[in-house]
Amino acid sequence: MKKFSLIALAAAVAISSAAAKEIKIGVVLPITGAVAAYGQTAWAGIKLANKLEPTLKNGDTINLVLVDNKGDKVETATATTRLVSEDKVSGLIGAMVTGNTQQVLQIADEKKVPMIAPAATADKLLDRAKYGARVTFMDSFQGTSFASWAVSQGMKTAVLVVDQSTSYSIGLARAFKKEFEKQGGKLLKELKISSGDKDFKAIVSQINSLNPGLVYMPFYHPEAALLIRQARQIGVKSQFASGDGVSNDTFIELASDASNGYLYTDAFDSSNPPTAKSKAFVEAYAKENGDSNVPGFTALGADSYYLMIDAMNRCADGADRECVNKEIKNSKNFEGVSGIINIDKKGNAERSIVIKEIAGGKAMYKDTVNPK
Repeated sequence: MKKFSLIALAAAVAISSAAAKEIKIGVVLPITGAVAAYGQTAWAGIKLANKLEPTLKNGDTINLVLVDNKGDKVETATATTRLVSEDKVSGLIGAMVTGNTQQVLQIADEKKVPMIAPAATADKLLDRAKYGARVTFMDSFQGTSFASWAVSQGMKTAVLVVDQSTSYSIGLARAFKKEFEKQGGKLLKELKISSGDKDFKAIVSQINSLNPGLVYMPFYHPEAALLIRQARQIGVKSQFASGDGVSNDTFIELASDASNGYLYTDAFDSSNPPTAKSKAFVEAYAKENGDSNVPGFTALGADSYYLMIDAMNRCADGADRECVNKEIKNSKNFEGVSGIINIDKKGNAERSIVIKEIAGGKAMYKDTVNPK
């Protein structure tokens, strides 16, 4: 009887092994280029999540295929097309900034491949998409949440600096302005820059003369770091803040001591892990990197992977793109690294937001704002 059981067990294992297959997930991120810091931190999360959960419940192996889009729209389109047509991926993760993410979305919709964006926040990003989703918050929630919080903290006057060349900055600025004034705040002036600008003398001079309680700069870290340095050099004392575009160590390195006291919104703070999955991931990250400070984009990268895997596990076949896309949109109370996430029919995420302050060269937890 025992011999028969062992034979039966061996046969079952053999059948299971034979049935298990490889499922590929394509990852499109800026590993080099101007916004490489975003892609590298997100990739660290995706890669670690895959290491922690490399298979589906049925034994299928998940293999990641990473392509560097260099932060460029054309490179993004080319890379995504190659992943779908040549590598035959069953799902896509990427990109990071909104403009590049839109390229991934377009191809995902054309080829009917489920796609999850780790960090693109533009409100209308998923309005027409059928195969897209995201794990981060929208600009409207990010901007309004910080505006309301700022007024509650006594910041009653503000200067708004907008990068007119990016939809990310324009969307965040619009949301902030509307809520700030609604909450009784006074917007003293709106100033404009463009990506790639390096000389902000005229901008910081105007800020200095206006002396606002808050300077809100919803753009990416290269320009934000230069502007805050130039502002502090001429003695501007105002509180400065941004959105998640400065959520990386590169901003702190570029801004140096001028970054101290800087506020920004983020999706995650590793000193306050909100879920059991958060705690386990932070422990694994610390073991892997010798540092328990998990960047927000790393947590979002991991959540993009985990959400995709969770949806695949709810399908009879993890490679069934239609089923996976449907299950992603059906995700409710999903326990991610960055917190509890609910995905609506459009693929948008309802989730909390974290406010951080840089002190002594490190981002420190300040507060959490939950969706109402």
